[in-house]
Amino acid sequence: MIQKIMTPFQKFVKIESFSGILLMTATILALVWANSPLAHLYESLWDYKLGFTSEHFSLNKPLILWVNDGLMAIFFFLIGLEIKRELLIGELNTLKKAAFPLFGALGGMLVPVALFLLMNNNPETVQGWGIPMATDIAFSLAILNVLGKRVPVSLKVFLTAFAIIDDLGAVIAIAVFYTSGMQWALLLYAFGLLALLFILSSQKVYSKYLFFIVGVVVWVLFLKSGVHPTIAGVLMAFTIPIRQRIGVSNYTSKLNGILEGLKLSGSTKKPILTNQQIEQMDELEDLTDKVQSPLQHLEHRLHGWVAYLILPVFALANAGISIGMDVQLDVALIASIVVGLVVGKTVGVSLFAMLGQKLKLVDFPDGVNLKNILGVAMLAGVGFTMSIFISNLAFTDAVLTDSSKVGILLGSLIAGVAGYVFLYFNGTKKTS
Repeated sequence: MIQKIMTPFQKFVKIESFSGILLMTATILALVWANSPLAHLYESLWDYKLGFTSEHFSLNKPLILWVNDGLMAIFFFLIGLEIKRELLIGELNTLKKAAFPLFGALGGMLVPVALFLLMNNNPETVQGWGIPMATDIAFSLAILNVLGKRVPVSLKVFLTAFAIIDDLGAVIAIAVFYTSGMQWALLLYAFGLLALLFILSSQKVYSKYLFFIVGVVVWVLFLKSGVHPTIAGVLMAFTIPIRQRIGVSNYTSKLNGILEGLKLSGSTKKPILTNQQIEQMDELEDLTDKVQSPLQHLEHRLHGWVAYLILPVFALANAGISIGMDVQLDVALIASIVVGLVVGKTVGVSLFAMLGQKLKLVDFPDGVNLKNILGVAMLAGVGFTMSIFISNLAFTDAVLTDSSKVGILLGSLIAGVAGYVFLYFNGTKKTS
């Protein structure tokens, strides 16, 4: 049953790898566009306001905020689904399984943050401490996939697992440290609705239409409460049931009955079904809906949309940094982020993983050695999506925002190239 519920890992890697290529393309396009004679169109596009305003309610935001607050809530919803699946039935569902990626993720968060704070002497930029703690799973898996058989599959599983823990850490940081001026009454309403969905889910009552409507309301309540609305996406994901409403064996036996019913219903010479056949098809549709895990179904449906549309649009909207001789940049902030991503991730992930092994708290998976771990630790410094997202929350000053994005792009580039080169020359040699 577990195998039927889990998303096939190879398909996941393929989607994430192509998403990384799209992210890179969108990033390059944004940089070229923002530094071209058409730069004014880039700025005016993302500053264009959309929404509506009434006497008692207003929801009017620039297009870039609809991307960062709206579309990215769907991205965070998908992250929530992945975290819940991994915690319940995946690579993190037991302490023994979770120990190895957990150690790596803790080091990959704590050491980059510590290095950033040590290097930072400006009170105005200290708020950016969360930027180097994130790993972009799409970019990093894309690089691993290019290496092919030079890296074992178990290494990709490790990277995926610790990146998911990494995402959870980033989500907690956003919720706790990058939220201010909360309106508690609105939050209480939101949590009341979430509690209702949890109760319905526990009773195996699930309607995608009801959950969608309530999800939109919860998103608006979070938006107006002062808590970043993407957190609503994660919490909504935790309300989605993972269990099927009927088992596969029950479904199979009922399916055989429906097939027999379709045969006995007879046929007409007209290119339409009989009333009995329509009833049988309706029953089949209802059964098929019940046998699917709602969490698995949503994760499967959303993965392509997030990977191929939402993340590239996010990159296009946020990576357009104007770079020129007259552009002001905070070099110290750039250096802090680059060191945090490149040095912090490499040292943090590898050191904590090896420490866990020395203390005999974790075992390296079959086929994974210290060189593999060091190479993946380098790749963990590719922090693009979540890092840019946190930088948008950390800074309001344009100079600091642009500087942080330059640091993220530069650090991610160095980490990606270093990790690829290291694993290429230290990975498993291809055999003909």
